[in-house]
Amino acid sequence: MREAICVHRHLVQRVAVEGTSTPRLEAVVRLARDQQVQEVVRLPRPELDRLSRGVSHQGAAAWVPPLTLWKLEQVLGDPNGLTLALDGIQDPQNFGAIVRSAVGLGNTPVLWGEHCSAPLSLATFRASAGAIEHARLCRVRSLRQALGDARERDTQVVGLDVGATRCLHEVELIGPSILVIGGEHQGIGGSLRRVCTCLARLAGMTTIESLNASVAAGIALYEAAIQRAKSAS
Repeated sequence: MREAICVHRHLVQRVAVEGTSTPRLEAVVRLARDQQVQEVVRLPRPELDRLSRGVSHQGAAAWVPPLTLWKLEQVLGDPNGLTLALDGIQDPQNFGAIVRSAVGLGNTPVLWGEHCSAPLSLATFRASAGAIEHARLCRVRSLRQALGDARERDTQVVGLDVGATRCLHEVELIGPSILVIGGEHQGIGGSLRRVCTCLARLAGMTTIESLNASVAAGIALYEAAIQRAKSAS
């Protein structure tokens, strides 16, 4: 909520808070007014429940401009860019947590296919804890085609796979690269595995074979960030 207000400011059409006054809600009201939000109102909790469609709203809601999605050409336009591609991430909580990690670790663009991932729902927004307002998001018709286009531009495509022989830290992630994270149950699909430049696994996996998709994405992004920071120093 706070991130949405700070990012969009006077473009926020309306902020509604629960009628019961609390210090946290009063802080939201002050922020909205300071940022010149067009309308600030108080609503009864049942009305906020209806507006949130079952998602926990913590007593506040905002009407903000729709997310602006990036085009693939914009994402691949950086000659040294890093991109995170998602294949079959169905859990909106995982999706939102991945977006938060991507924003926090280098403001990395997030790329996914429109028919094989969770939708951009209220649950996704909430799981990102506001980071989605800062994210560079790119939804494509075919993720396989997008990754193929990236390879034609000399971008390496690295798929995270628990059975890979190489560890991710052994892969150079300095130049233009895409990290592919597979779904919660089956990992990266066969057609996408074939388009990857290489497959790599996270180092140190012992007792359990795999990690939650959002955790794996965070670790992979951190590895890339470390490599790039060392290269720049």
